[in-house]
Amino acid sequence: TAVRRIMEALARTSADASHIPGATAELERIAASLEDRIRPVDLQLSEMWRGEGIARHDPATGPENPIAPPLSMHDAGDGWAQGTVTLGLPYQGPPGNVHGGVCALLLDAALAVANHLAGTNGMTAQLDITYRLPTPLYVPLTVRAKQLRQDGRKRYTVGEIVADGRVRATANGLFIARPASSGKGRSA
Repeated sequence: TAVRRIMEALARTSADASHIPGATAELERIAASLEDRIRPVDLQLSEMWRGEGIARHDPATGPENPIAPPLSMHDAGDGWAQGTVTLGLPYQGPPGNVHGGVCALLLDAALAVANHLAGTNGMTAQLDITYRLPTPLYVPLTVRAKQLRQDGRKRYTVGEIVADGRVRATANGLFIARPASSGKGRSA
């Protein structure tokens, strides 16, 4: 949360501001202090999943990833996963609006959470995004998704981003579940 605040403040600070050298030195000191305490990458990768439906360092919803938009998804009932997020300048594409790639990131994450809620996770195989209207910055965005059906290992899921009561972007996703284990330590 603190790093997200810093990113927003940096994005909104004038490049010629007189406080930049001092802030840079302080951030360098903080970075060095944190780097002195890092764990090996292989250990971090093995510990990133704690079973709550998200990866801890996921770039879309990971609570331990400071570049992830602060989107927290929950079960909204009737198979819907839903969350609300307000995005600032670090996520800007066209002036005053969220970058389309960030919208796709949010929708992909929401569809994955909907699959998790349905008890059938899968990897994204296809993600079709339709941008209906610009998605504004600094306005609460509702991101929601629902799994529609399964066909073998295939999961079909839909989602949308809504701002000010209007649908801004929609998604249709195809997810493929991993093959079931054959019981011999290998994937079938």
